Amino acid sequence: MQQEIHTPVTAEELAHSFDDAAPTADLSDYAVEDWATLAIFWVMAGCVFLQFFTRYVLNNSYAWTEEIATNCLIGVVFLGSVMCVRLSRHIQVDVLYHYLPKSVARTLAVCVDVVRIGFFAYACWLMWRYVAIVSDERMVTVDLPRNIVFYSVLAGFVLMLGRSIQVFIANQRRGYSVLERPEEFQKVED
Repeated sequence: MQQEIHTPVTAEELAHSFDDAAPTADLSDYAVEDWATLAIFWVMAGCVFLQFFTRYVLNNSYAWTEEIATNCLIGVVFLGSVMCVRLSRHIQVDVLYHYLPKSVARTLAVCVDVVRIGFFAYACWLMWRYVAIVSDERMVTVDLPRNIVFYSVLAGFVLMLGRSIQVFIANQRRGYSVLERPEEFQKVED
């Protein structure tokens, strides 16, 4: 086992280390869907904590907390997907693009963007139809319409469609996408 080496620090050096200015937080990279996802996540976490507390501490759990937490998870997933579309962070295989000629890689990347836009447009249409079919359903443990969940999924797909169109336009202006040059999209945090 290797022995750790510790650099001796005096109390005065330690005290002066707190004099350095704290780095400023940059919140400009976050969009509306990021904050909505964060809020829904904390509602979900609160419901899960309340479920745990009432079940194991009070020995009398609330039935509604599980359903609300599950529905919040649905919102977190679909709004989180909007973030992934905006930042081009969904799972992708880009190794093929390194071996293709640049013109073929560019054409294939444009096709991927167009197919993604088409997929989200079709998903929006399907979800709209589904919401119309099941519009009268109610939640099981809470007397609320189930449409709240379905409309959040629809909103997620609409936002993903909008963000995928924005990504497509940005890729066209830039002349390349994350598939062609993934290293250009890697953020290095200082």
